[in-house]
Amino acid sequence: MSRTRTAILRRCGLLLAAALLAACAALPGSEQPGALRADVLQRLGKPTATYALPDGGERLQYSELPAGHAVYNLDFDSAGRLRRVEQPLTPARLAQIQPGLWTLEDVRLLLGPPVMIEHVAMFDGDIYTYRFFDFNESRFIHIHIDRGGTVRLIQFTDEFIRSDRDSDG
Repeated sequence: MSRTRTAILRRCGLLLAAALLAACAALPGSEQPGALRADVLQRLGKPTATYALPDGGERLQYSELPAGHAVYNLDFDSAGRLRRVEQPLTPARLAQIQPGLWTLEDVRLLLGPPVMIEHVAMFDGDIYTYRFFDFNESRFIHIHIDRGGTVRLIQFTDEFIRSDRDSDG
């Protein structure tokens, strides 16, 4: 291999390593309490969704859905300082959603936009589906929300991932 080609490959490797380091540093889950909202926005870019919080603060939501398994809620106080970071797509956090008490607004504030919204003949409402990991297994939570905006039922299912071994040919 020529010296020029080796030098080019070495530079490309260094650039790739730098890009990967920068990408890792700009993960929503790595933000620290006390960070300024403007600085967080500069590092992470535009959030998936923004919500006003009851105490006058603001939630910036960064979702990896539909293909990923995480959503990050970054809560800021009224002065624009990061109070906390939460990734709520966990079995423990999802178990806290209470049918009959939670509303569509509660679900959206916690989880953001779903992977999909479905309709079935046996339920008069929408089914919001979110992907999450449960002990490294990809699963779905299906949240049934009636026409009045109240959570009525929660179901969990496994995500079937088809492999080449599963095909018939």
